[in-house]
Amino acid sequence: QVQLVESGGGLVQAGGSLRLSCAASGRTVRNCAMGWFRQAPGKEREFVSAISASGGNSYYADSVKGRFTVSRDNAKNMVYLQMNSLKPEDTAVYYCAADISNYEIRTSPDYWGQGTQVTVSS
Repeated sequence: QVQLVESGGGLVQAGGSLRLSCAASGRTVRNCAMGWFRQAPGKEREFVSAISASGGNSYYADSVKGRFTVSRDNAKNMVYLQMNSLKPEDTAVYYCAADISNYEIRTSPDYWGQGTQVTVSS
Protein backbone atom coordinates (compact mmCIF):
# COMPACT_ATOMS: atom_id res chain seq x y z
CA GLN A 1 0.00 0.00 0.00
CA VAL A 2 1.03 3.56 -0.68
CA GLN A 3 -0.40 6.56 1.14
CA LEU A 4 -0.29 10.01 -0.43
CA VAL A 5 -0.98 13.40 1.15
CA GLU A 6 -0.98 16.58 -0.91
CA SER A 7 -0.38 20.12 0.29
CA GLY A 8 0.38 23.54 -1.11
CA GLY A 9 -2.84 24.42 -2.87
CA GLY A 10 -4.46 27.81 -2.53
CA LEU A 11 -5.64 30.96 -4.25
CA VAL A 12 -3.31 32.78 -6.65
CA GLN A 13 -3.70 35.44 -9.29
CA ALA A 14 -3.22 34.65 -12.96
CA GLY A 15 0.46 34.71 -13.84
CA GLY A 16 1.46 33.64 -10.35
CA SER A 17 3.10 30.48 -9.06
CA LEU A 18 2.37 27.70 -6.61
CA ARG A 19 4.25 24.60 -5.57
CA LEU A 20 2.32 21.49 -4.68
CA SER A 21 3.87 18.84 -2.48
CA CYS A 22 2.97 15.20 -2.04
CA ALA A 23 4.20 13.20 0.93
CA ALA A 24 4.31 9.50 0.13
CA SER A 25 4.58 6.58 2.50
CA GLY A 26 4.58 2.83 2.11
CA ARG A 27 7.05 0.07 1.55
CA THR A 28 7.15 0.31 -2.24
CA VAL A 29 6.92 4.06 -2.76
CA ARG A 30 10.51 4.41 -3.94
CA ASN A 31 9.77 1.92 -6.73
CA CYS A 32 6.75 3.86 -7.89
CA ALA A 33 6.32 6.36 -10.64
CA MET A 34 4.54 9.41 -9.25
CA GLY A 35 2.10 11.70 -10.95
CA TRP A 36 -0.32 14.58 -10.75
CA PHE A 37 -3.86 14.74 -12.06
CA ARG A 38 -6.47 17.46 -11.80
CA GLN A 39 -10.22 17.74 -11.94
CA ALA A 40 -12.05 20.97 -12.64
CA PRO A 41 -15.74 21.42 -11.76
CA GLY A 42 -17.95 19.60 -14.25
CA LYS A 43 -14.99 18.00 -16.01
CA GLU A 44 -13.31 14.63 -15.94
CA ARG A 45 -10.08 14.08 -14.08
CA GLU A 46 -7.11 14.64 -16.40
CA PHE A 47 -3.43 13.82 -16.41
CA VAL A 48 -1.08 16.70 -15.67
CA SER A 49 2.42 15.35 -15.11
CA ALA A 50 4.39 12.31 -13.98
CA ILE A 51 7.90 11.31 -13.06
CA SER A 52 9.56 7.91 -13.11
CA ALA A 53 10.77 6.16 -9.95
CA SER A 54 14.36 7.22 -10.54
CA GLY A 55 13.38 10.73 -11.57
CA GLY A 56 15.09 10.25 -14.91
CA ASN A 57 11.95 10.58 -17.00
CA SER A 58 9.16 13.11 -16.74
CA TYR A 59 5.93 13.55 -18.65
CA TYR A 60 3.59 16.49 -19.13
CA ALA A 61 0.22 17.23 -20.60
CA ASP A 62 0.45 19.64 -23.53
CA SER A 63 -1.62 22.19 -21.61
CA VAL A 64 1.05 22.58 -18.90
CA LYS A 65 4.26 21.90 -20.81
CA GLY A 66 6.74 24.71 -20.30
CA ARG A 67 4.86 26.06 -17.25
CA PHE A 68 4.83 23.16 -14.79
CA THR A 69 7.78 21.14 -13.52
CA VAL A 70 7.55 17.85 -11.67
CA SER A 71 10.33 16.66 -9.36
CA ARG A 72 10.88 14.17 -6.57
CA ASP A 73 13.14 13.72 -3.57
CA ASN A 74 13.41 10.01 -2.92
CA ALA A 75 15.35 10.55 0.30
CA LYS A 76 12.32 12.36 1.71
CA ASN A 77 9.63 10.41 -0.18
CA MET A 78 8.33 13.67 -1.58
CA VAL A 79 7.03 14.69 -5.00
CA TYR A 80 6.56 18.27 -6.11
CA LEU A 81 4.74 20.13 -8.83
CA GLN A 82 6.04 23.62 -9.47
CA MET A 83 3.37 25.58 -11.31
CA ASN A 84 4.33 28.86 -12.97
CA SER A 85 2.44 31.27 -15.20
CA LEU A 86 -0.81 30.00 -13.82
CA LYS A 87 -4.00 30.58 -15.77
CA PRO A 88 -7.64 30.59 -14.63
CA GLU A 89 -8.14 27.36 -16.57
CA ASP A 90 -5.64 25.68 -14.24
CA THR A 91 -8.22 25.96 -11.46
CA ALA A 92 -8.98 22.45 -10.23
CA VAL A 93 -8.50 19.96 -7.46
CA TYR A 94 -5.03 18.50 -7.91
CA TYR A 95 -4.39 14.89 -6.98
CA CYS A 96 -1.13 13.10 -6.35
CA ALA A 97 -0.93 9.54 -7.68
CA ALA A 98 1.43 6.58 -7.62
CA ASP A 99 1.88 3.42 -9.66
CA ILE A 100 4.58 0.88 -10.36
CA SER A 101 4.16 1.41 -14.10
CA ASN A 102 5.46 4.44 -16.02
CA TYR A 103 2.53 3.93 -18.38
CA GLU A 104 -0.24 3.37 -15.85
CA ILE A 105 0.87 6.45 -13.88
CA ARG A 106 -0.37 8.50 -16.83
CA THR A 107 -3.65 6.69 -17.31
CA SER A 108 -5.03 4.82 -14.29
CA PRO A 109 -2.77 4.88 -11.24
CA ASP A 110 -3.37 2.48 -8.39
CA TYR A 111 -2.93 4.96 -5.56
CA TRP A 112 -4.42 8.41 -5.03
CA GLY A 113 -4.20 11.24 -2.55
CA GLN A 114 -7.19 13.17 -1.29
CA GLY A 115 -6.55 16.24 -3.44
CA THR A 116 -5.73 19.89 -2.88
CA GLN A 117 -7.62 22.85 -4.33
CA VAL A 118 -5.88 25.29 -6.64
CA THR A 119 -7.80 28.40 -7.63
CA VAL A 120 -6.42 30.90 -10.12
CA SER A 121 -8.20 34.23 -10.28
CA SER A 122 -8.21 36.40 -13.40
